[in-house]
Amino acid sequence: MADPATYRPKTGEIPQDPGVYRFRDQHRRVVYVGKAKNLRSRLNSYFANPQGLMPRTRAMVHTAASVEWTVVGSELEALQLEYTWIKEFNPRFNVMFRDDKSYPYLAVTLGEKYPRVQVMRGDRRKDTRYFGPFYPAKAIRETVDTLLRVFPVRTCSSGVFKRAERSGRPCLLGYIDKCSAPCIGRVSPEEHRELAVQFCDFMSGQANRFIRELEQKMSAAVAELDYESAARVRDDIAALKRVFERNTVVLSEDTDADVFALAEDELEAAAQVFHVRGGRIRGQRGWVVEKVEDMTTADLVEHLLQQVYGEGSSSNNRIPREVLVPEMPSNEEQMREWLYGLRGARVDIRVPQRGDKATLLGTVAQNAADSLRLHKSRRAGDITTRSAALQELQEALDLPMPLMRIECFDISHVQGTNVVASMVVVEDGLPRKSDYRRFSITGDAARDDTSSMYDVISRRFRNYLAERNPLDSLPGTDDGAGSLPEEAKAPSRQKFAYPPNLVVVDGGQPQVRAAARALEDLGIDDVFVIGLAKRLEEVWLPEGDFPIILPRASEGLFLLQRIRDEAHRFALAYHRQKRGKSMTVSVLDGVPGLGPAKRRSLLKHFGSVRKLKAASVEELQEVQGVGPALAATIRRQLAEDGGDATGDAAAPAVNMMTGEIVDS
Repeated sequence: MADPATYRPKTGEIPQDPGVYRFRDQHRRVVYVGKAKNLRSRLNSYFANPQGLMPRTRAMVHTAASVEWTVVGSELEALQLEYTWIKEFNPRFNVMFRDDKSYPYLAVTLGEKYPRVQVMRGDRRKDTRYFGPFYPAKAIRETVDTLLRVFPVRTCSSGVFKRAERSGRPCLLGYIDKCSAPCIGRVSPEEHRELAVQFCDFMSGQANRFIRELEQKMSAAVAELDYESAARVRDDIAALKRVFERNTVVLSEDTDADVFALAEDELEAAAQVFHVRGGRIRGQRGWVVEKVEDMTTADLVEHLLQQVYGEGSSSNNRIPREVLVPEMPSNEEQMREWLYGLRGARVDIRVPQRGDKATLLGTVAQNAADSLRLHKSRRAGDITTRSAALQELQEALDLPMPLMRIECFDISHVQGTNVVASMVVVEDGLPRKSDYRRFSITGDAARDDTSSMYDVISRRFRNYLAERNPLDSLPGTDDGAGSLPEEAKAPSRQKFAYPPNLVVVDGGQPQVRAAARALEDLGIDDVFVIGLAKRLEEVWLPEGDFPIILPRASEGLFLLQRIRDEAHRFALAYHRQKRGKSMTVSVLDGVPGLGPAKRRSLLKHFGSVRKLKAASVEELQEVQGVGPALAATIRRQLAEDGGDATGDAAAPAVNMMTGEIVDS
């Protein structure tokens, strides 16, 4: 890997103008393209402190062997040139949302003598009506197949059409009445064109007109006792309604918009877009991409719009009048100007705040979140991927045995209070929730994270040693309350004491060394310890002065992050539970004759301790089961506790579901 210092340009050589820069590797291949308002400021950020960069960006500057730049006249020109170079060089370190397919459209070739209905991609043609975009293409084919029952327009290619003309026999669709067979003269060119125009009218939103006409036709057939014809028309109506329901109006019928949403984490981002044309959702598309740069949501939106609308930009009809996004893109004015140049008309980019458009954006965002979650679950659930991740970790850490069982520990607290820890377990790459454990940490062990980690690791492995050598008497291995974690009592001790191959701690070098010291003090030398530092996702070893940097796209790193995040979630849930219990205050405890059910009724009735303390004896009697004597006792108890309504500024609120009093 190259040292960035060897090719770092002198600060005075870099202009302070807008421009686009390219990093090239030793073979002169472009590995990254970027743009900047100020080239000097942006490029210096790559070289000032490479160790402080995001892992993937740090890998990029070490992969590159040179950097070059081009000064442009404005930020808009920088945006255009950046996109051009990204499409030309396809740099490995740039975020790429776009896949290898263009948008599929439903097209009707009205410019031909016998118009044809077909699915088309790419640039638009003259004298052709387009509907869409649709995604996936299967959605168009299902729509066409249904509509051909009512509007039997030609769908065959020119070769098939000419062959049928010569032979005098229609194709299969002609025999099953899904084509009017103009090839053999079953209908005239004028009649066939009328069918194509009706097909276009239906797709343009005039479905109700055709449904009404068919209903009238069905009624007339029934009046003439022609039940077979009425049944066929009934089926035609059902077919049209099915297509119509697929294209339900979600916005006003004059709305043409693309609605984008993102769901992201530290490593990946999922993007979704709903294409709304004529107020109807005509298609949906999604991507899941790796975040190879330290990018904000605004940066991701900019790259998404740039790549979605950049390809095939010669067709201005691809870009709607309105683009709805979750956050305004970086350089929004330049982005508007760029889209204006592509479309030839104004494009409104905005974040909807209320109304139907905001609701639809929320739906798209939910789809993006579901897409990201599904992607991760598939990635984690695939046995081949899990095996590759475990093998990759074993090789990266240079471990002698397979990683059959991994345990991860995390500490959770708020400024040293209610300190707890969690232990989550992964076997063969899958979570084993029955072996999860929680720890309460008190005393000197709770003074800092390293002491807490030492305490937790010691407690967990003392039980392992006690199980392995039940007759041994180890220092500190009594069965007192402090020696066992919660849920680690006798019934589950066998499971708890099962040893892992690898211990992962959430933290950097101090936490790793504390865990390793705990194992060393217990005489355990067959369990390996590593730490995963969250900021740069570095893997720390106890004896190393420098971390191990796993590739950003590494399945092993993904597995470690998933385990670490699960440990953090489990610890945080326990910390919140413990903190909630410690904050629970019941001013009604000790009131004679007042049981748990009546306490809950009182709290639910008044809603807060403040209102309860301000209540009179008569108001207390409004609660079912509270009579005059009990109300007077409660009033006296509240007065003795000293909290009147005005002085109880920090009065806890009440959980209306459980009746518990929790700090507000």
